[in-house]
Amino acid sequence: MTLKRCFPPVVDQNTRVLILGSLPGEASLAHNQYYAHKQNRFWSLVGEVIGEDLPAMEYTTRLHTLLEHRIGLWDVVAQARRTGSLDSQIRDHASNDLVALIDTLPALVAIAFNGGTAAKIGERALGALANRYRILRLPSTSPAHASLSYAAKLVLWREIQPMLSFASP
Repeated sequence: MTLKRCFPPVVDQNTRVLILGSLPGEASLAHNQYYAHKQNRFWSLVGEVIGEDLPAMEYTTRLHTLLEHRIGLWDVVAQARRTGSLDSQIRDHASNDLVALIDTLPALVAIAFNGGTAAKIGERALGALANRYRILRLPSTSPAHASLSYAAKLVLWREIQPMLSFASP
């Protein structure tokens, strides 16, 4: 199994919602971009949530647009051995230091996990700190997670919207 590593976090001082995936898949690693697989629905779903056509943008513009909307990105796994892209194949993982990152985000109000594996590993890494934030366990945007329709996923992903404004609960 090949050792895979995550990308650096995409955050700034205004980040209110931190979206955490598990570990970049093969297409993402090959392109050095978050959610690069053409069938991954991340950019479409988040674009609809924030009212921006993210899939039509260049990658660096997408990241900048997320930050403008106070959304940050990272992964819960720093590195792991994995054949292919499936989370079920993650072995011998080392978690990212989520607590250290969160300590640098004064505006943070919510942490959204993109899929079950991210939630399982991420909640363990956060420990009691998770009680200070709204935790959202969202359905995976991966093409491997096809049990929910796009429309059903969008309903759940829209839970991010109220937390992006400064008047959030």
